[in-house]
Amino acid sequence: MMKNDIERVLVSEEELKAKVQELGAQITRDYQGKNLLMVSVLKGSVIFMADLMRAVDLPCTIDFMCVSSYGSGTRTSGVVKIIKDLDIDLHGKDLLIVEDILDSGKTLHYITKMLSDRGTASIRIATLLDKPERRVAPLTPDYSGFVIPDKFVVGYGLDYDERYRNLPYIGVLKPEVYENK
Repeated sequence: MMKNDIERVLVSEEELKAKVQELGAQITRDYQGKNLLMVSVLKGSVIFMADLMRAVDLPCTIDFMCVSSYGSGTRTSGVVKIIKDLDIDLHGKDLLIVEDILDSGKTLHYITKMLSDRGTASIRIATLLDKPERRVAPLTPDYSGFVIPDKFVVGYGLDYDERYRNLPYIGVLKPEVYENK
């Protein structure tokens, strides 16, 4: 059972739902009259993106990027690899990058710089989880769901070695699950 690997629930299913609605309302206000393109950074943000786009009451388009900087470890390697790039022309678009978690910021800093060079009207960042104590890149999210401590978390799209994404909450993974692997 996956739940046996969870040390504690950090953000409940109910808290996630309420926060997504709150962020969706704020994004709806902020993007009135704009050309909103929501970009999900796969795979971790797919559940957050699906819920968030339903909470935004505006016409918008969506696209997906897949990048890797982790491999199967628990810490970023610092080397960003683009696995799937965007399919949509970004010229004149108001881009909202939707991310599951912002920790060191290295990956998102790289993506933001790369996408801004493609003629976007604006770029903002929405992250479900923010770990500011781990930040090394000069990056601050425009929309943030929850500021969390420096713990290894899974659920609601976040994984460890491609597992636990389907948990309906954010949980702290027991260290014995990933240590010495």
